[in-house]
Amino acid sequence: MRRRFAERWSAAVAGTSYVSLKPDELTDYLAGLTDRLVDALAAPRHDPAPAHRIGVELVAAHFTGPETMRRSLTVLGEELPTLVADPLPPDLARRLGSTLGALAAGYAEALCERTLDEQEAIRRAMLAARRESEAKLATSESRLRAMFTEAAIGIGIADLEGNIQEVNPALVRMFGYPAQEFTQRNVSAMVHPDDAPSVWQLYEELVRGRRDHFRVEKRFFRADGAIIWTNLTVSLVRDADGAPAYQVAMLEDVTERQQLQATLAHLAYHDPLTGLPNRALFSTRLAEVFADPVNPRRVGLCSLDLDGFKRVNDSLGHDVGDQLLVAVAGRLAECCGPDRLLARMGGDEFVVLIDGSSGAAELVELAEEIITAMTAPIRLDGRDLSVTTSIGIVEQAVAETTAAELMSAADITLYRAKHDGKGRYAVFDRGRTDQEIARFTLSATLPAAVERGEFVVHYQPLITLADGALRGVEALVRWQHPTFGLLQPDRFIELAEETGAIVTLGRWVLAHACAQARSWRDEFGAAAPFLSVNLAPRQLEEPDLVADVTAILLDTGLQAAQLQLELTEQAVMRDEPGPLKALRALDDLGVGIAVDDFGTGYSNLSALPRLPVRGLKLDGSFVRTLRGGDATDRTDELIVSTLIDLAHGLDLTVTAEGIETADQLERLRSLGCDVGQGWLFAKAVPAEGITAMLRRHEIREDSG
Repeated sequence: MRRRFAERWSAAVAGTSYVSLKPDELTDYLAGLTDRLVDALAAPRHDPAPAHRIGVELVAAHFTGPETMRRSLTVLGEELPTLVADPLPPDLARRLGSTLGALAAGYAEALCERTLDEQEAIRRAMLAARRESEAKLATSESRLRAMFTEAAIGIGIADLEGNIQEVNPALVRMFGYPAQEFTQRNVSAMVHPDDAPSVWQLYEELVRGRRDHFRVEKRFFRADGAIIWTNLTVSLVRDADGAPAYQVAMLEDVTERQQLQATLAHLAYHDPLTGLPNRALFSTRLAEVFADPVNPRRVGLCSLDLDGFKRVNDSLGHDVGDQLLVAVAGRLAECCGPDRLLARMGGDEFVVLIDGSSGAAELVELAEEIITAMTAPIRLDGRDLSVTTSIGIVEQAVAETTAAELMSAADITLYRAKHDGKGRYAVFDRGRTDQEIARFTLSATLPAAVERGEFVVHYQPLITLADGALRGVEALVRWQHPTFGLLQPDRFIELAEETGAIVTLGRWVLAHACAQARSWRDEFGAAAPFLSVNLAPRQLEEPDLVADVTAILLDTGLQAAQLQLELTEQAVMRDEPGPLKALRALDDLGVGIAVDDFGTGYSNLSALPRLPVRGLKLDGSFVRTLRGGDATDRTDELIVSTLIDLAHGLDLTVTAEGIETADQLERLRSLGCDVGQGWLFAKAVPAEGITAMLRRHEIREDSG
């Protein structure tokens, strides 16, 4: 992958500098540089020094053309981060900006040093020619004149009052003045309004004989009014007695280099596609806002991304996606105006930073303007594309937060806006954000929590209503979180389903519970309860489900008839061949299948007789309607009675969930319900609690 990148880099810079390398040799050379740059980006502790050295080495290898560095930075900025292996450094964008900046700085410094070396050689040659003038006057003057006339850099000679005496052709071309007009000018006329005071202080010291030369980078005006940047070296020439005689100025035109450096700086801090500030510039500006810990100002942040952008990329291609991003950037810029920092963070993510915001209302007004602007279709390649944006808004006093907290709050608020329906904005709410942070934390740590053994299984008794006997137990998973304590399933099951961790977690629960059920079977024999375990819809889609269940039963030694798997009504009733085939295979294995929360899914009841189901569990909402005596609505009781009769007519066992009162128990018993579950009997308890219940039952039987 790095070799292919080196080939693209080689193609980009080919022909921009005069180097004696064949194409393969050039690729080999850049491949070595690529390895060093990637290593610097991925290092545990980032150091831009290697990139600076590479910039110096490029100049030493004669990569000095003005296009070489610009093209290199473009290629590196776009593709270098993709070469960094996982795990990616969290500050990769900042590292990239620092690395490219160091590379450009090393390149520019080396190029400047090379020029100064050339100037110094000329100066020494002139002084040497002066010292040898008495012995070889004719030869020296001829050599000096040739050097003066043919030199590529501009050379001018002036007296100590600054009157220009002579200029060479290179200086004439550089400034655009005729030589005769040059010699009518004084050095004092060469002032630029942006010159640093130190420049003319150095000049005064030189003409007074207190220094022999100085070097500065200075701007001048050309004859046509254009600005040129130069590396200026002024040397004092003394007479035979050592007294100041005249001054020699040597100027190299570095205007293109200055423009290149400006271009490089722009590339380092701007997105090449949209031209907007990039993540590096945004991070720099945000850090400046928080540089003063007692800053009395307020700061606002809008974090936004496009809804459905991936669909555009996947269906119409990345070229159309790029065009869409450019069009969106234009609309966003019109809404934000020049006083707000609009940056593209990457992909379809943008941010708007408002330093000195006046309150949340200002950001809400901006968000509404952006959402309105995005409602109009964007026409690309003859088609109208409609795209909406979701926006997360945070506005706080600078002294009350940090840059990291502000970004985190904006990201979470954006997530909430998308979760609430997209094409809208959401304003930061600390209470909801704390909940979302906890949710994100659980989601991120859940997969590893199974391996760390943070989950435990509790068991809730399933009681035969006719005689009160313990018939079975339902295995219910809990998360013993190291920070949040013991968490109920409603805090993490949905997250497990979203992340796909539900398959691993469900397999662990089944194996753990089956092992415990076998332990009860070994101790209590026929009196041991059967085991009921919940199966998530996602697990039913797993092709290895039947094989996993079979393997767990073999490993634990639990008989299939002692295991019941509970699935929601929606999962069981799906008209799909895969899940139905798995259910029938489990039924053939001897495992019982029960429909959980029955009566809430608006199922096609006609499909029920064709399913391999052995039991129904009535949802607790039906049980709550049974209040006892005249308080019970007769219609509600009729519904429950009908469901029980329906189940019995299909030879199915009926379990009522959520029994909490004796009246509910009595009504269900009178209606013929088979099994009950709820707090009236017992809450879900660790395995030791079930063991204690079974032992008490043994004692009662022995005493009887």
